[in-house]
Amino acid sequence: MEPDNDALPAAGAWAPGKVAELLGVSPVTLRSWSARYGIGPPAGTGRHRRYSDADVRRLQHMQRLVARGMPVREAADAAFGRAPVGLEVPASRRALELADAADELRYASVAGLLDETLDSLGPAAAWTEVLAPVLRGLGDRWQRGDVCFAAEWALTSEISLAFERFSRHFPAAVPGRPVLLACCPAERHSLPIEALRAALAEAAVPVAYLGQLVPAETVADLAARLDPVLVVLWSMAPATADDLLAARIRTLGCEVGTAGPGWAHLGDRGFRWANDLASAVELAVEHAGT
Repeated sequence: MEPDNDALPAAGAWAPGKVAELLGVSPVTLRSWSARYGIGPPAGTGRHRRYSDADVRRLQHMQRLVARGMPVREAADAAFGRAPVGLEVPASRRALELADAADELRYASVAGLLDETLDSLGPAAAWTEVLAPVLRGLGDRWQRGDVCFAAEWALTSEISLAFERFSRHFPAAVPGRPVLLACCPAERHSLPIEALRAALAEAAVPVAYLGQLVPAETVADLAARLDPVLVVLWSMAPATADDLLAARIRTLGCEVGTAGPGWAHLGDRGFRWANDLASAVELAVEHAGT
């Protein structure tokens, strides 16, 4: 099992033996890769060669490319930025790799796969085609009596962190009135709206994001003070859909959009409803452009 995030060496302090152990190869193989393909620390650094965090992530990416059928030299060139990847990875393959890594609690691999998937597909396609199917697969396993709580916890935690890392690629402060994204106060499942936040960051839409379990009073107060172009309220299940909060925010003069399957049973209350990520992005972009 790979070490968890708290047990990783300090930045830039990976000894060759530790890297070999993490990758599941012998130190001889690691030295061979370095000599043949020019990857990792320069050979001239002697006995105290150390791999950086970036070196380790690239080596993990190189291994994934090899596992997908790419020759080692081409994989090394692609992973270390000397050539384009040139390998189309089906979403189903990405989902299988991610599910296996989560099931085995290989945190570093999960993080690397998530970063690669988000960078390659963007947050909307990554969520729809890879992440949501893997999460549904874990849910199906629960229904069959397969206790997979550890894998689900590891995956959901790493997905949230990956969305945060992806969003940091874009300016934190975008001019203009924001779209306010909020879970309904009793809602604990926040990943879909975190995916929406990342997709809007990519689209340069100004966003104010509230996490889960934020009290209704706080959501309403922020809606009044931030003057958003749109407030999106997310609900996963009917029990958490707060139509009283939606109506209250509308009385403040704010446009309100509802998102998620939790709102389906309420019918048309005069709010725009988005039940998938693409339509939620479209709704937010539409309001941000007005």
